[in-house]
Amino acid sequence: MEVSSPLTAHADCFDISEILSRIGDKWTVLVVLSLRDGPRRFNDIKRHVGGISQQMLTRTLKILERDGMVQRTVHATKPPQVDYRLTELGRSLGEPVALLGHWARAHLGVIHDNRRRYDAGLA
Repeated sequence: MEVSSPLTAHADCFDISEILSRIGDKWTVLVVLSLRDGPRRFNDIKRHVGGISQQMLTRTLKILERDGMVQRTVHATKPPQVDYRLTELGRSLGEPVALLGHWARAHLGVIHDNRRRYDAGLA
């Protein structure tokens, strides 16, 4: 097994944390979950996610497309129709997101209790 130097380990952590920050973003998770059952059009994603602005959805979809997790397809119709679908990479995100969701649900009460105790101590 190869051992990383502290400098390399730090650089690896920085790269990984940037990706985790992106895929752990509230809107990214909700958009990915919205697309897990198949392709959707922009307004369908917006309705399914709920509470997301048009600007934020556009930004999130562009970032996911840039990262290779979402494929955008423009159909040659009048007016043009655009749909979005998860790529293989995007679909591979489903299981880790589901596991994190299970963990969050299992610990939600404890975390809320801890926050209340912490906040009460600061008052």
